[in-house]
Amino acid sequence: MALERFVNEASSEWMKCGGPDGDIVISSRIRIARNLQSYPFPMLATNQQSQEVLDQAANVVNSGDLQEIGDFTLIPLSDLNEVEKKVFVEKHLISPALANESRNGAVMLSGNESISIMINEEDHLRIQCLRAGFQVQEAWETANQIDDIFETHLGYAFDENRGYLTSCPTNVGTGIRASVMIHLPALVVTQQINRILSAITQVGLAVRGLYGEGSEAIGNLFQISNQITLGQSEDEIIENLHSVVRQIIEHERAARAKLLSESGHRLADRVYRSYGILSHAIIMDSKEAAQRLSDVRLGLDLGILKNGSAQALNELLVMTQPGFLQQYAGKKLTPEERDIRRAELIRRQLAQQSS
Repeated sequence: MALERFVNEASSEWMKCGGPDGDIVISSRIRIARNLQSYPFPMLATNQQSQEVLDQAANVVNSGDLQEIGDFTLIPLSDLNEVEKKVFVEKHLISPALANESRNGAVMLSGNESISIMINEEDHLRIQCLRAGFQVQEAWETANQIDDIFETHLGYAFDENRGYLTSCPTNVGTGIRASVMIHLPALVVTQQINRILSAITQVGLAVRGLYGEGSEAIGNLFQISNQITLGQSEDEIIENLHSVVRQIIEHERAARAKLLSESGHRLADRVYRSYGILSHAIIMDSKEAAQRLSDVRLGLDLGILKNGSAQALNELLVMTQPGFLQQYAGKKLTPEERDIRRAELIRRQLAQQSS
């Protein structure tokens, strides 16, 4: 079944091909928020109204207009158990809000999982497009194409002065969130990260953790996105993000080069210590696993380690999350059981890479 594939495979197909600047930028994402003009926002909608929104969205997919973009599978959230919902969140296929609070919530997934259309989340529609590496513009082009198709079938809530109307005022206007997931271990190690993050927030961008708003930045992974959706065009929003992220990439590369030239032995020691701990630990929590995997990834990117791949480490980042560990085990696990299985899974995966 399609559902089994979505929940049982840690790495989405779109992540397996790599991408531009993939040693630093893990992924690029565009998310568009839209609402139907004839219905109240999801938080105020009745069960019947939210079902009608779901039916209308499904009709767009059934019309065949999206076929040139990809084949989509509609998955009602009611078809997922709690562990499966966690897996979907961990793979960034749905948001925590959709997993926890939706009425008649659903997600439409493309076959390679690069496109997910969330229905009845905070807004009626959340169109999300993901690309590997630094490909914000490419993600926007696909998202915009999908948005145009939906708009030809559905009447969007739109105001001539305010733009697209959304449940949260911070999304009013274009309704677009452009973001990148970026790996910045050298800036963290050289203690430049706070200065960089402070500068980012001063130019209208937000910095969040691995799973967006309210989440912690673990494993030196940061999600950088626009804060302003009103008063700027989509192209201006994307260009601003692109320009700032390009500068961050250059700072990270410079910090990596400095670490290699001035503290090469210390850096190598850090990388090999993390590799050794990951290869032999019996118990490991998710925060330590993310930090150790970050060190190993940096070692691979800089040529300190010769065996392994960034793709395998991306998979481990998902596979070691609580939801996927429980899905893999086929049962709910206590925190200690998860820590034991996490360490076991990492040991096995690293052993396979080195063999």
